[in-house]
Amino acid sequence: MFFTTTITCLQKRAQQHLNMLTVLTAFFVLLLFGLLSFGAKATTVNFTNTASDNSFARVLFQFSDKNGNVSANVDGSTKELIDKASDIHDFSGEFQSSISIVAPASANTQKIVVIGLGEASELGRAEANAIGGQIAQMFTHEDVQAVDVILEGLTTSIDDSLLAASIAHGINLGSYRFTKYLQSAPTPNNNYQIVSNAFQEASDQYLSFRAIENGVFLARDLVNQNARDITPVTFIEAATEALEGLNVDIKVFDNKQIADMNMGLLHAVGQGSQTGSRLMIVHYKGGNDKAIALVGKGITFDTGGYNIKTHESIALMKGDMAGAAAVLGTVKALAEQNAKVNVIAAMPLAENMVSETALVPGDIITSMSGKSVEIKNTDAEGRLIMADAMWHVQKEYEPQIMINIATLTGSKIRAVGDRYAALFSDDDELLQGLQNAGELVNEPLWHLPLAYGDMLKSTHADTSNIGSGGPGASTAAMFLKLFVEEDTRWAHLDIAGSELTTTTKNEVPAGGVGYGVRLLTQWLTEIE
Repeated sequence: MFFTTTITCLQKRAQQHLNMLTVLTAFFVLLLFGLLSFGAKATTVNFTNTASDNSFARVLFQFSDKNGNVSANVDGSTKELIDKASDIHDFSGEFQSSISIVAPASANTQKIVVIGLGEASELGRAEANAIGGQIAQMFTHEDVQAVDVILEGLTTSIDDSLLAASIAHGINLGSYRFTKYLQSAPTPNNNYQIVSNAFQEASDQYLSFRAIENGVFLARDLVNQNARDITPVTFIEAATEALEGLNVDIKVFDNKQIADMNMGLLHAVGQGSQTGSRLMIVHYKGGNDKAIALVGKGITFDTGGYNIKTHESIALMKGDMAGAAAVLGTVKALAEQNAKVNVIAAMPLAENMVSETALVPGDIITSMSGKSVEIKNTDAEGRLIMADAMWHVQKEYEPQIMINIATLTGSKIRAVGDRYAALFSDDDELLQGLQNAGELVNEPLWHLPLAYGDMLKSTHADTSNIGSGGPGASTAAMFLKLFVEEDTRWAHLDIAGSELTTTTKNEVPAGGVGYGVRLLTQWLTEIE
């Protein structure tokens, strides 16, 4: 990983130092989670119940009803300065509004920031993550700056420990920077003190969030790298290294094995590249229930094939493996926190290239399921590799639920933009569970119709790979549904446009988003 962030869980009692047992315990927890970074710049987050004696900045909070924790944490003269700044800037505590002042000498800090939290009853985990990300973007200094984030005196819709852990989670997610290709690469390097009466409980809760961050950062790193650096082969190498030491079983099928297993669609998509196709299966068996399968699209670069992409968006196609990165990151997050779930992540991998051996429009290819597919458009390749991986997973592991995640269609972007992923399923329970999980982690889903399957008819094959009309995101989902067995509960997430962002906002810096890792991990741990 090209960004490192650490957390130290400090326990302070009034007028007492940490004892040696606490120090050793914290040290071994960090070793266990692989969070110590020696000699590398890093953002650190400490949980404590005491503010620093001499910080660079102190962050306080105000609700829209004027309540908050400002008055309890500053003296009278400092409060007057804050009130004047509030009047000048018309600050009323609206969510994510903010003001700042240069602190007087008596304040034991150089700067005081007040952030609006909106309505106390509406501040949940997602909002706390966003506030943490906002704080991270405020203090992206190259040099270490001590920042106290004071949460004492706040009452919200979630308990104090979850509030503290969620803000810390947002800070670390927002502090990520990808620096591999930069000649000079300063990264956020601040020391945040999360000051809360529930600091010990918060530090315990944060360990699961830290595991999720590791999964998100892995997915971001993979999406951010050059397509020449992340091929089907090197994706597998990076994945294997990232999962080292975790309780997972890994299987990899090479191009010849894929052909021998009659995965005609997966093999065909990769046949135009020198690398060929691969299939990676990672099984994390943290529980004994029937498995849940996650299938993520892994096109490591998509030229469009002979239906070549001509728009400038081709420069973004290194991110066409974001679905595979998401399921990989999810499994890593689950394994690091020892989640009690049984999960299989399937990652079909290929490069969709143009060459004399590449798939051509009009070809009819037989899938692993036996269904034949007429290739009407070589740029509709993601659904092809997904179909064979889905069929293999169902036959080999008999999952009770299967979730697809893929950067599948431009139609999805035209339908709901990049702030939502599109969700397709005819299972109401899955729809509700996934949508609820998305809302909790700022990865929202919008339910689109699973329909227009009649548009996939072909004269000479069992189906075609694109529709003759209708909304493209829906016809693509209907194509995938053809490869779902009747007794498998299934949902499909189209994350096209949501996998990359050109702007930094809150807990999501510019670049690869890692979209889906937080959502899927949240959903899976809720149903464990």
